Amino acid sequence: MASAQSTTSKRRLTAKGALTRERIVSTASDLMYVQGVERTSLDDVIEASGTGKSQMYHYFADKSELVGEVVHTQIERVIANQDPLLRRLDSMRGLERWRDAVVAGNRSRRGAHGCPLGSLSSELADYSEPARTALSTGFDAWESLFADGLGRMQEKGELDDDADPAALARGLMAALQGGLLLAQAKRDADSLAIALDMALAHIRARTTPSASRPRASRSDGENVPDTTDH
Repeated sequence: MASAQSTTSKRRLTAKGALTRERIVSTASDLMYVQGVERTSLDDVIEASGTGKSQMYHYFADKSELVGEVVHTQIERVIANQDPLLRRLDSMRGLERWRDAVVAGNRSRRGAHGCPLGSLSSELADYSEPARTALSTGFDAWESLFADGLGRMQEKGELDDDADPAALARGLMAALQGGLLLAQAKRDADSLAIALDMALAHIRARTTPSASRPRASRSDGENVPDTTDH
């Protein structure tokens, strides 16, 4: 699999060429998220993107090169969608709002399609070392948003001094990915809600007494952005 900089991206593209290439990658990303990598052909991408076969092969030597670009595009999309709720995270309530947003978005599509990065990992990680490495880096970037927020909680005195933000962030990511996978299989966001509630309860147990009071109420259906889709 090619790296993020494919053969065509290494040479200068015209403005029109760059837009065409971006359209191909964006379309492929959408199709592969819904249909899977294996079931999405180059012909599918050509038809859905409104491009020609000659254009496709001008920008990408083969499907594996296009898939490499899709991996990096999905990482960028996920981080961009997670960032608004996590970049200023510094409280338990902030984590709860993030949880509500994720569950509400997943419930709106009845758990379908799972996580963009998780889905790619299940298809590619055992068969493509470049893809596995890229996805691992993407998960690390996502996880660091949690760890940074938990670190800010610790700096404020809301999280115990002996708590490990990095370990708590890894556990939260594991709960998120497992919950998304079960929600996808069951077509029901309840699995995700339960997994995240258990992860947040574990974090709450490491907070100081004044910060660990549970919220009075929660609505999974409140108007919050979907931050796991794109």
